Amino acid sequence: MSIVSKKNLPVYMQIHDKIQEEIELGKWAVGDRLPSERELSLMFGVSRMTLRQAVQALADEGILERKVGSGTYVAREKVQETMTGTTSFSEIMAAQGKKPSSKTVSYFVTKPSASEIEKLGLSEDSQVVRMERVRYADDLPICFEVTTIPYDLVDQYSKKEITQSLYQTVTKNNNHKIGHAVQRVTAMLASEKISDYLEIKKGDPILRLKQISYLEEGRAFEYVRSQYVGSRFEFILEK
Repeated sequence: MSIVSKKNLPVYMQIHDKIQEEIELGKWAVGDRLPSERELSLMFGVSRMTLRQAVQALADEGILERKVGSGTYVAREKVQETMTGTTSFSEIMAAQGKKPSSKTVSYFVTKPSASEIEKLGLSEDSQVVRMERVRYADDLPICFEVTTIPYDLVDQYSKKEITQSLYQTVTKNNNHKIGHAVQRVTAMLASEKISDYLEIKKGDPILRLKQISYLEEGRAFEYVRSQYVGSRFEFILEK
């Protein structure tokens, strides 16, 4: 495989562009494993160090995914959420042509913690539903989330209705309408517990989202703490 020299472009970037072009032309599809670094360096006629620079650049851009002990793969397209308005996970997945699903890890009715009282504007004698779920897109785990909801908003609904589609449940049989949300995103590393749920390695980068969602009348109805796999999800900010 030859490389057409591009003036003033470093060799590793020429390789970067060639690999990206081959992916776009369909030589390697999403999920395909690329040849080893040794094989690729021979194909391009460069040192393994130069080849590694090109592969790392593609990995940094999310085009390739490097798995320790396994190899380098064409990365899956990241799920994207545009951070304007309030949209459910299921709606985000459906809008991108992906099949959403969830696995409920825990679910119980309990007294709210001090932070839940503050975030949801509750009284100390209130009750909440607190549930932990792993959320999937096309059977690939995307995030682990802990969701807290005022119990009086959902006490007439079943566990199945609440865990499968909270937003539809909250709005379907009453006059409630979903309003705005306040979101905060930070970066962190996956704990052992989270890495097990999300099928990643402990210490892998994740995006942590804290979100308070409101009904149109101004009442907070949902406090979510989510941890997204950094290589599978990205937030897009619009102004």
